[in-house]
Amino acid sequence: MKNIELNQRRSLATPRGVGVMCDFYADRAENATLWDVEGRAYTDFAAGIAVLNTGHRHPRIMQAIAAQLERFTHTCYQVVPYQSYVSLAERINGLVPIKGLNKTALFTTGAEAVENAIKIARAHTGRAGVIAFSGAFHGRTLLGMALTGKVVPYKVGFGPFPSDIYHAPFPSASHGVTTEQALYALDNLFKSDIDPQRVAAIIVEPVQGEGGFQPAPADFMRGLRAICDKHGIVMIADEVQTGFGRTGKLFAMSHYDVEVDLITMAKSLAGGMPLSAVCGRAAIMDAPLPGGLGGTYAGNPLAVAAAHAVIDTIAEEQLCERAEALGAQLRQHLDGLRKQCPALAEVRGLGSMIAAEFRDPATGAPSADHAKRVQSRALEAGLVLLTCGTHGNVIRFLYPLTVPQAQFDAALAVLTQALAE
Repeated sequence: MKNIELNQRRSLATPRGVGVMCDFYADRAENATLWDVEGRAYTDFAAGIAVLNTGHRHPRIMQAIAAQLERFTHTCYQVVPYQSYVSLAERINGLVPIKGLNKTALFTTGAEAVENAIKIARAHTGRAGVIAFSGAFHGRTLLGMALTGKVVPYKVGFGPFPSDIYHAPFPSASHGVTTEQALYALDNLFKSDIDPQRVAAIIVEPVQGEGGFQPAPADFMRGLRAICDKHGIVMIADEVQTGFGRTGKLFAMSHYDVEVDLITMAKSLAGGMPLSAVCGRAAIMDAPLPGGLGGTYAGNPLAVAAAHAVIDTIAEEQLCERAEALGAQLRQHLDGLRKQCPALAEVRGLGSMIAAEFRDPATGAPSADHAKRVQSRALEAGLVLLTCGTHGNVIRFLYPLTVPQAQFDAALAVLTQALAE
């Protein structure tokens, strides 16, 4: 089968709304390498959009899934429960950076985790309002879209959206928004749009994903915690993309000196299997009535088995430490290329959640064209990269944390050439 033939079939069989970046089709994969149906190899620095921190087909994860296949594939946990779900919840409860008694509920997708976190916060507070931030991404479901702080392509043509959702500016030096300005805007929101006593939750990404890998400043997180404490608001960290070692910590909230009340997680939780979770303070998690949480596939036993193996792998292979080391190497490499690539305006991020932002050297305006050109040149040379950012002018790096050092070095050489061109 040829890629061109599959592209023709795809255009006839699937809707245009399912956007596809690459014009080749995966045939097999191993760790940080993908092979297409025509046998060409690609180094994968997208990792299924941060799903494969442990790489493609990690042996430990494959073995765990195979062992579970021999036992059972599905019962629906809410009908006939199983021990592995309970033990995974226990492990997550002990791993999240939230002190005290925690509880965890498992779901299937990141958007599901976010929606259920909002449900839990509303049940706990008896309030409806939710505040999210500009540049945020929280999913493609109706509530997820409403929370997302980016119109194109996520919201176009899909309204009206659920009510009582509000947005405040996210602090970002590259966007000219300080922490003081962001917190002032939030206070102004309470004066102009919603009484803080009607707000159930504030949801924030410790590092914005689609928003351009923008880390939340520490003083901003402290400010949010103080506001939530003052008004009885549930503070939610969306760690769907930042979780499980990507930022150099198991959870990005460990970089901050405040705790949130709930954490959502998905993506690399199960190494490529569909699984998500909400974890947080037991008193809040217990607010919904029995039957208020769940889902037919929520906590699928194959995905749960994979998640146990992922947690073991991250610990045994010291992938948090490796994320720090690889990220430091990448940042140093990119910073060294800024003179020969004047459009490379900023390199930022935590651990291995690194971004390269491009701006027009003459005007300083965001340059999506530069980012796209670098992405295209890299892909031609066999390196898969993703873009992001409010203006589409950011390249984000999401390589597996298990990538062999020689392959990582070779990818940096490709990146050097792509930036030079």
